[in-house]
Amino acid sequence: MENIYNKMIDFAKKDIAPYTDKVDEDAKFPVDSFEAIKKEKFTGLIVPKEYGGMGLGLEEHTQTVLAFASSCATTGLCYMMHNVATMCIVAFGSDEMKNDYLPKIANGELLLALAFSETGTGTHFYNPEITVTKKDDTLLMNGRKSFVTSALYADFYLVLAGSFDAEGLDNWIIKKDLSGVSFEETAWNGLGMRGNASMPMLFNNVSVDVENRVGPAGSGAQQVFTVVAPFFVIGLSAVYTGVALNACNTIIEYSQARKYSDESALCTISTVQNHIADIFTNATSAKHFTLAAAKSGACGDEDALAQIIAARLNASNMAVEVCSKAMKIGGGTAYAKRIIIERLLRDAYAAQVMAPSTDVLSIWLGKALTNQPIP
Repeated sequence: MENIYNKMIDFAKKDIAPYTDKVDEDAKFPVDSFEAIKKEKFTGLIVPKEYGGMGLGLEEHTQTVLAFASSCATTGLCYMMHNVATMCIVAFGSDEMKNDYLPKIANGELLLALAFSETGTGTHFYNPEITVTKKDDTLLMNGRKSFVTSALYADFYLVLAGSFDAEGLDNWIIKKDLSGVSFEETAWNGLGMRGNASMPMLFNNVSVDVENRVGPAGSGAQQVFTVVAPFFVIGLSAVYTGVALNACNTIIEYSQARKYSDESALCTISTVQNHIADIFTNATSAKHFTLAAAKSGACGDEDALAQIIAARLNASNMAVEVCSKAMKIGGGTAYAKRIIIERLLRDAYAAQVMAPSTDVLSIWLGKALTNQPIP
């Protein structure tokens, strides 16, 4: 299992890290990194082998996202969402849908994304207001999704909507260039995670085919809580753990290289040593917690969901804590953006608000631990 993590770390250092600063500065999607990901066919990480994929699961998904995010949080996040969307097709798609999409995903031809969040429901993305209505023999989708990550750059988007012919929700796979689909292209200017290409996606009388519904009618909520929740939440845990590890490695290296006039290094100061000890402990604890929770989910442990949620909460807190303390060590150099700690701190703060937010997840964890239904 460790081999996939090490392999992806090496890949990230070579094909993701070189573009990270520019992605942040220009607030542009990491096109070059994803071209490399597609070339290596890592888009097919969790596609079953019979469709040409690597046939891996939740643990390898987590390790790969963690490895990518250790170089670039944006790349780790966008890749994670691709895997989540892919897993919905793997778990719920019809044979025809699987045969149509999965080989292309495995071959690096298609990139997927999620279109779940809406302004009206905020972090409660599982309560969509977007509609699909039947008019004569035509199905029409109307509405607006708010924060769609990888907007314009993904080829297909999973769109959650109220079901037109059943109780509950439906999950649809929608091609980005369908007539009536558009994007508000100037809407994203994030504090951190600036390459997410996150923007509203609009649907104006978009004609959809019932064959593009993922799974049976009304199964959308089931998909959200059996597939999306574990893969997405543990994926976010991996993203923010990657941020913490990046900050940890960066500030340790800086503390050794920063010399005073007497040639003593910054790391020889006792206060700095204490800070570094805390940083390493927190970042490493997030890593072990995240990987252990992923293993629990893969094994189907009874408390797996609670572990996954707790790992995400812990990683979110540790990322901010680690980056804040690293900023202290970096001092004016870090504050002046001469090392990457400032960027990592901005990326870390996204953990608090990205749906489902830490406040919502804390409620979910309390419910999970007391045998109450979620949400």
